Formats: sequence, structure tokens, C-alpha cells
Amino acid sequence: MARSEQQGLQVLSALDAAKTQWYHFTAIVVAGMGFFTDAYDLFCISLVTKLLGRIYYTDPSLPNPGTLPPGVAAAVNGVAFCGTLSGQLFFGWLGDKLGRKSVYGMTLILMVICSLGSGLSLAHTPKSVMATLCFFRFWLGFGIGGDYPLSATIMSEYANKKTRGAFIAAVFAMQGFGILAGGIVTLIISAAFRAAYPKPAYQDNATGSIGSEADFVWRIILMLGAVPALLTYYWRMKMPETARYTALVAKDAKLAAADMSKVLNVQLEDESKKMEEMVSRGNNEFGLFSPQFARRHGLHLVGTATTWFLLDIAFYSQNLFQKDIFTAINWIHKAKTMSALDEVFRISRAQTLLALCGTVPGYWFTVFLIDVVGRFKIQLMGFFMMTVFMLGLAIPYHHWTTPGNQVGFVIMYGFTFFFANFGPNATTFVVPAEIFPARLRSTCHGISAAAGKAGAMIGAFGFLYAAQDPHKPDAGYKPGIGIRNSLFVLAGINILGFAFTFLVPEANGKSLEEMSGEAEDNEDEAREPKVQPSMA
Repeated sequence: MARSEQQGLQVLSALDAAKTQWYHFTAIVVAGMGFFTDAYDLFCISLVTKLLGRIYYTDPSLPNPGTLPPGVAAAVNGVAFCGTLSGQLFFGWLGDKLGRKSVYGMTLILMVICSLGSGLSLAHTPKSVMATLCFFRFWLGFGIGGDYPLSATIMSEYANKKTRGAFIAAVFAMQGFGILAGGIVTLIISAAFRAAYPKPAYQDNATGSIGSEADFVWRIILMLGAVPALLTYYWRMKMPETARYTALVAKDAKLAAADMSKVLNVQLEDESKKMEEMVSRGNNEFGLFSPQFARRHGLHLVGTATTWFLLDIAFYSQNLFQKDIFTAINWIHKAKTMSALDEVFRISRAQTLLALCGTVPGYWFTVFLIDVVGRFKIQLMGFFMMTVFMLGLAIPYHHWTTPGNQVGFVIMYGFTFFFANFGPNATTFVVPAEIFPARLRSTCHGISAAAGKAGAMIGAFGFLYAAQDPHKPDAGYKPGIGIRNSLFVLAGINILGFAFTFLVPEANGKSLEEMSGEAEDNEDEAREPKVQPSMA
């Protein structure tokens, strides 16, 4: 690939060649804490939905504790995804228009306000409590959505060429710690309240099994999501705009050099004159809906969006409904044999164990190997292994549900999470931040991520209904295809993800300008004056 004009901008070549420095780790933590908060906020709701059902929808005259009605459960679980999808598209576009840093703080402020608002959903009736909760969780999701394209783009534009994949993956890997933190926080709070206010099982005392204290538990859990976002805000505001945005989009090479001189601790020359020459040629300025973009990057965008869409159907349906699967295989006791806080404690314990053993290690395998193995191979392997383990769960499903075999099921189930994270869950986040032009990078990442959230909504809403027992569905639900057949469907979705991966290029070891075609355009433009005289 070309080196002439792109390398002529010293600030870009300095970033590509920079050794791993302290500012890289600072950027990982600052961007990653957003993902920590994102994951905590999005996944902790699945830990408290059964508690919400008990508090607001229990009829003491019935043999089993209350559960959220189907429509309410779908809304509470899925409304944040609707907000996230909207936020990914809006902030992705805004990040290319106003700059990455300019809108980076907005997302955190929104997350802080709405995390607190979620816990303060106060009203007199269950319907109004759920409506208020859904309102705040939509806007929480909107803020979370903005973090996807902005964090990925900022990290890719700060990183060097050699370890860029690992740095972007490390930002995303903080999601694993967020999921784990959600489980641990719920575990601690439910254990503390359970010890301070012991309650009987529902079957022994239906009304007494809940207690007024339980209403504080879910509120505290949701509100604590504001803490990491609040702690990160100051450091985000101190980060300079990325040099690639400043130089290639804002066309201010002088400011880009000044900002990166401080960051890299090297002296970079003012390249305003070179920048003016590049601007005067007006090369590589096509837009998102232009024929040039469709020709160069159309299939790439289809590939990144489709693979993320398919991955998230499987990933989020698994994550959000772990508690239902654990109950179905008898790893968590029947609801009526536990008090409200007992159930929260046991669900969070199971999900924390799974996150610790399967989810978190998978992310970090990707971090350490993505720049060695490459994005393409890791994504293919991940989709393939997820298919294998889902079929391994589905085919002998009746074997796994018999007493004594539950541990084997959980191990197999944990491997599907491991290969999702040491696979497409990480790579679908990394690649869109590397392969598109700087002026469209945040927008294209936002589009890809929004496609993923559309898949998450299908997983969240669809699995809720599809996984219902065909003979004994939960109260208020119609018979579904059951968990076993749902696992077969998810395995098929993973096979499709494997196939669509072939539309996505490998970015390992290449500069952002090489991948986006910006370097190639610059070379062609630089050569033109030299070629013309020889033809005369």
C-alpha cells in the first residue's frame, strides 16, 4: 500500500509507529470504563426482573410467586436496546460531524442521569413504576449507544498499527468486567439484605416472602451503574481530539501535531502546507450514500452489520435469559421454594460464576491473540465453536436436564459464552473501527452496532416467547418451541454468521489509511504530476 502522502503527514505515521506508552493504557481505561458501565446497566436488569415480578405482580392466593406479564417483561428487558440502537446511529453520525471528543462527554452525562432515574422510578401502581423505569432505561440505552462508535473510533485512532486490535478489544473486554460486576454487586446487596431481613419461602408465607425491603434492592443495584460513569467523566474531558479526526476530517494538521506532540512526548512539525495541498486536490471526499462508497466499502458494511446482527441474536438471548435456562435444568430451585431475595441471590450467584469462568476469559483471549491470529480467523472460529456447543446442548437436551447432569450443561453453556467473546462478540466491535474512512468511521461503526442491537432486540423479545414450554408455558404466554428447539435455531443463526464473515476484510497489521483506501487515493494523487510529463 501507499506510503507517500499518508506517510507525508508525520503525525499519522508517528501514531502508527508509536511504541506502547502510558497514554495507550489511559485511553483503554477511560474508554473501557464506559463499556464497563454499559455492560453493568444492560445486563443487571436481567438479574432483577424476577424480583420486580414478585414485588409488583404477586397474587398471594396463587401457588407460585408473581412474574412480569409478557409485554412488561419484553419492555423492561428490551427498551434499553431500542435506546441503544437509536444512540448508536445518532452519536455515530454526530461523532463524524462534530468530532469524537465533542460528543464523548454527552453520553456519560446521559448514562449517569438515567441510571439514577431508573432507581428512582417512584409511583403508586405497578404499571406506572414499570412505565417510568422503561422511560429512563430507553434514554440510558441512548447514552450507552453513543459509547459504542465513539469509544471504538477513539481507540482505533489513538492506537499504533502493531497492537491496534488488542487495544480496541481491551476496551470492549471491559464489558466482561461490567457483567461480572453486575453479578457481584447483586450478590452482595441481596446477601446483605437477606441476612438483615430473613424471610420465609413463598410456599410457607406468600406475603411475608417478599418484604418491603426488597423494593430497595433493585433500586440500589440499578443506581450504582452511575458510579463508574461519574468517575470517568473528568478524564474523558481531558483527552484531546484524535489526530486522525483533526487532520483528516477537520483539516487542521497544526492542531493535530500539537495535540499528539503532548501525547507522544515527541516533537512533530506543523504540516499545514501539506494539508492545504491535500485539501486543494479534494481527493477521497465521497459520502456514505455515494457510488464510490458502495463500490469500495458497500460489501464491507454489509458484512460488519450482518455478522454483528446475527451474533447479537444469539449472544443476548443467552445472556438475558440465563436465569430461565438455569431454572429449567433445575440448577436454581423452583421459585415457590425461595423467598424473593433468596431467588435474586441464587440467580446472581449462577450468573457471576458463568461470567467468571466463561465470559471474562473469552474477552481476554481475544485481546492477547487478535494481533497474532487476526480478526478474520478468530471470528470464524468463534461462530463455528458456538454452533458446535449449542448443538451439543440441544441434541442431548433431555440428558442435561436430568438430575446429576446439570453441571455438565453449565460447563457446555459456559463454553458458548467463551467462544462468543473469544470470537465474534469482540471482533464485530473491533473491525468496523478499522476499515472505513476517517470522516465516516464513527457513522459506519454506529450503523454496524445498531444492526447488532436490532439482533439483540430479536434475541430479547423473540427468545422470551420462543423458549416457552410447548406444553406448560409461563402464565400469560402462549406455547413456544421450547428451550431445546430455540438452541437449534440459535445454532443455525451462528452458521449464517460464519458465512457472512467472508464479506469482512482482515485489518491485521495494516494502517487505518491502508484499510480505508485513503492511503491509496493519496498515492494516486501524488503520482499524477509525475506521470503526465512522461506521456507528453
